[in-house]
Amino acid sequence: MAKITRRPENPYLAGNFAPVSQTRALTPCPHTGTIPSDLAGGQYVRNGGNPIESKELGRDVHWFDGDGMLSGVLFRRTGPTSQQIVPEFVNQFVQTDVYLNATGNENLKRRVVPSIATLIGGSFFAICWSIVRGFILAFISRLPGSPFVIKKMSVANTAVVYHDGRALATCESGPPMRFQLPGLETVGWFNGRKAENEPIVSKESGFGGDGLLSFFKEWTTGHPKVDPVTKEFISFHASTSAPFVEYSVIPPESPASPKTPSQPKFNLPVPGIKSPKMMHDFGVSRQHTIIMDLPLSLNPLKMLAGLPVVSYDKTENSRFGVFPRHHPEKVQWFETNPCVIFHTANSWDIESEDPKEGPSVCLVACRHTSAAIVYETAALEIKETGPVPEDLYEDEQTRLYYYRFGMELPGSTLQPTIHSQWGLSAIPFEFPVLSPALEMREARYIYCCSSTRSASFTAGLGKVVKITCLAKVDVQTLIKRGEDDPPEEVKGCVDNRPMEEVLQSTDPDDPIKLFAFPDGWYAQEARFVPRVGGASEDDGWLLTYVFDESQLLASGECAENAISELWIIDALSMKDIVARIKLPQRVPYGLHGAWFSEDEIAGQRPVDGFRSVSPKEEALKTNHGLLWHIRDFLEKRLG
Repeated sequence: MAKITRRPENPYLAGNFAPVSQTRALTPCPHTGTIPSDLAGGQYVRNGGNPIESKELGRDVHWFDGDGMLSGVLFRRTGPTSQQIVPEFVNQFVQTDVYLNATGNENLKRRVVPSIATLIGGSFFAICWSIVRGFILAFISRLPGSPFVIKKMSVANTAVVYHDGRALATCESGPPMRFQLPGLETVGWFNGRKAENEPIVSKESGFGGDGLLSFFKEWTTGHPKVDPVTKEFISFHASTSAPFVEYSVIPPESPASPKTPSQPKFNLPVPGIKSPKMMHDFGVSRQHTIIMDLPLSLNPLKMLAGLPVVSYDKTENSRFGVFPRHHPEKVQWFETNPCVIFHTANSWDIESEDPKEGPSVCLVACRHTSAAIVYETAALEIKETGPVPEDLYEDEQTRLYYYRFGMELPGSTLQPTIHSQWGLSAIPFEFPVLSPALEMREARYIYCCSSTRSASFTAGLGKVVKITCLAKVDVQTLIKRGEDDPPEEVKGCVDNRPMEEVLQSTDPDDPIKLFAFPDGWYAQEARFVPRVGGASEDDGWLLTYVFDESQLLASGECAENAISELWIIDALSMKDIVARIKLPQRVPYGLHGAWFSEDEIAGQRPVDGFRSVSPKEEALKTNHGLLWHIRDFLEKRLG
């Protein structure tokens, strides 16, 4: 593995943000406390960027960059009655095309995929060159002697999800990548019908269809949804060409209900979007889907005007498109103040008691009033096309936010209306999760992350936000308070207490409960696992990786023997750590994870093999004549 030259001025190459190079097969881990029996046989897996394919990493590195690395803990059953639990840690790189092409390739000094930091803060020349260079490297990877052909540009580093016998790693620059539990081996790209290395014969096209633009139209959101009842896989595909957003619904091979459509729907256009946008997440209820057309653009043509490819305009409104799950052509658009939403928490439907009124579709999401979470490592100011009107201006903030969209019925004179839009809490919350079985319906509790050192969950230049608190938010109690005594529309908030006041609360019925980590300890996104036969919705456990930064050296770097832990926290009390698992190495601060049950692990589809770096090793050593020399020459010059 090439040695990494780190630049300390980039916070994402220092401390526990820095990448790790070591991977491990399943390794038993010591622990303290009692591991709940509810976890037996299951596995927690978290994804995240780990940019180690480059020899030189400088300022152009963003938290969202890097090759996907899966880090998991399996709760293996042992003993004569299989009632004992031994936790085992495993981490593996997602074997994407760009990872396999770059690993061991001495010609490449920088990553193949352009950094987000370059796209948002680079010069016109730097942006153009980074994009062109990536496509040239992908093209010449098809020449003889290439380490690995680059067919997909995705790094599969965002999230993980389970659908119909497949565990999938996701990223919006390509289709999902299937991997195998519990060893986290990479199986292959999933096109909506089958994955590579599966013993399934299917020549039918899937995500993206056929044709020249299929490469772009197969790019799938990093946050696809799986309906816990119908088991449908629901996703959208954002691109830079009209109609800019398309939509897919993939039922399981054996539908759970005769009412569930049995045939997949691929790349249905979502009408009404006029320009390419940076879309990361969306909302899905049992009956409706919510697409978010926000003023955060991802438009290469803006380079011609001297603007970044990724730019945020506070003078543009946000638009929410709501449509029945299988009919994006029936979309209804709702327009309101500008914002940025990267992560939705939950969506659900409310039927009106008045037969003349349509249903309402509710959305709870983490709403930012700026794009600072994207720009936080770039040395630039967010450009705006003009002064921000007073009615659109909002202070820098991140809030768990509630929308209720009133749908128009066919033949009704009532227009689509946003009935409610306000914050639930003034505390900055991000990375929301809930019990998977309760997604897409009116769940009561949302679990979030926060920081006692940030007022908006964004960071100043050259700094980062680290998670110091986990929160359990009783959203239904706060929504009822807001409906009974509505705060100011858009800018108002139901619960205005600061973090310090909530931390000191002793009210057992407080709708916000916080778990604060000890000084110097920092967490990652948590996942909720319910107690089997639990008495209430919040009866279960939160799993999160944590890191003690007292292990950092004086330089801010991690010691070679630094380790992380997996903490299991009682979600009912939000006070007790029931078990701490000491991992054999550290897990860098990453992105999103999931809990995979014992039944899901056992129910995986068969595979014929896995992706690996091994077959390409001989190709790197073998001279294939003129074309080999041409490829080698071009790679060295491109660097």
